[in-house]
Order: sequence, then C-alpha cells, then structure tokens
Amino acid sequence: MISEREHTQAVQRIKVGLVGLAAVILLIGFASAIMRTVTRETPVTAIGAPKADVVANMVLTNAQGDTGEPLAELGIAPAVANGQGAAPTHH
Repeated sequence: MISEREHTQAVQRIKVGLVGLAAVILLIGFASAIMRTVTRETPVTAIGAPKADVVANMVLTNAQGDTGEPLAELGIAPAVANGQGAAPTHH
C-alpha cells in the first residue's frame, strides 16, 4: 500500500506539473497575441524614404538593360558596338 508521505509527494508532483503546463500555455498565448498585434500594424514610411514598388521597377529596368559588359557599364572600358566581340589578335 502507498504510505501517506508517498501520496503527498505524488500529489505535489502532479500540482507542479500542472502549474508548469499552465505557465507554458500562458506564455504561448502571450506570444501569439504579440505576434498578431505586430503583423496587423502597417509599416511606417518616413518622408523621402524609398518606396518598394519604385525600387522594384528600377531593379527590373536595370536587369533588362544588362549588356553583359560590366566594365563598360561602369565606364572603365569602352563598350563593344552592335554586340560584336572584339576581333581576336593573332600573335
């Protein structure tokens, strides 16, 4: 048979486990409420800040105008006209 002391310890362990479980559920509830609040807020844009749609259009335009000559785009080397490569030199 279970003694009274063992029974008291078992009840105490059950209480501690239930309190721990309640604490975890409470923390998850708080985290969920905070995340819902954060995702509902609209982002604040400062005056003069870049706008995402404008930047995306600029990147798209830059990607379409890519000639494959990064040095010519930076102005370091002359661009090859009409997309033809430089004539090979024979040594």
